[in-house]
Formats: sequence, structure tokens, C-alpha cells
Amino acid sequence: MAETVTYGDFERVDIRVGTVVDAQPFPQARKPAIKLTIDFGAEIGIKKSSAQLTVHYRPEDLIGRQVCAVVNFPPRQIGPFMSEVLTLGMPDADGAVVLVKPDLAVPNGGKLF
Repeated sequence: MAETVTYGDFERVDIRVGTVVDAQPFPQARKPAIKLTIDFGAEIGIKKSSAQLTVHYRPEDLIGRQVCAVVNFPPRQIGPFMSEVLTLGMPDADGAVVLVKPDLAVPNGGKLF
């Protein structure tokens, strides 16, 4: 079990919903990945993310899909690409990433609470 955190700790992690507006293969990544361009609405804008999604997703199938991401981590250099947000997923039975997304369409930029 993970370490216990306070509600204040949880509030510091800014998890928002956005819509994938572009997705491209990322062959330069050490592990197979897809480069995502995600629209988080007017307040946050367009951000980029590298995500290891190649087992269950093809780039062309991700465009228009809503995803959840942590938007207040520092950017991370992944090979030649700067990943600005952490796109969230859960492992399937074999450890491959399954994206976290809202059940229903919600406005881009909505904050998880």
C-alpha cells in the first residue's frame, strides 16, 4: 500500500482533462511511445506529452479522444522531445497502458477533484 497523503497533498497535483488534437509515432523514444498534442482549453492551452501507449492505441485513433494528465509537473526531456504533461493511464493485466478518461465528454481544462 502507498504512503498516506493528506487532502492538501492531493490538491497540489493538478490533473486536468484535454482533447488530443495530434498524435504521432515517436520512434526515437527508448521505449515505444506516441507523441501527443493535447488541448487543455483557454486557461492551460496546448501541451505536449510522450506516452507509452503503443500496445492498445494507434496515433490516428487517439485524435479527438479526451485524456487526463498532470499539468503541473516540470517538463521532461525524452530524447529529442520535451514532454510538458504526464498523460495518465493504468496497467492492464500484462502491464500495458490503458488511458484514464472521463466517462462522458467534459469541457477541456476541467480539474479532477
